[in-house]
Amino acid sequence: MPLYAFRCPEGTEFDRTYPMSEVPAAVDCPECGGAARRRMSAPRLSVAGSTAYRLMDATAATAHEPPVVTSLPGSGGGGGGARITRNPLHQKLPRP
Repeated sequence: MPLYAFRCPEGTEFDRTYPMSEVPAAVDCPECGGAARRRMSAPRLSVAGSTAYRLMDATAATAHEPPVVTSLPGSGGGGGGARITRNPLHQKLPRP
């Protein structure tokens, strides 16, 4: 859904998301409660709530904010030992 910009007579600017078929000309201002009119702005189609956006944001964050390591790999705390499978089809797979 697209974002729409609103401004109240007191000067408070805020954005709201509405379907294109249901966007009102004015809404109540969250600050003063007055009638905030929709203003002209560049079209902004938001994907902020989508799974793809969260994935891109998390991937970009790991480049400069790597996760904190609390233990060494395979040192007890994470179940890093050999996994045992009971599936007979897995016995045909090559082993390292």
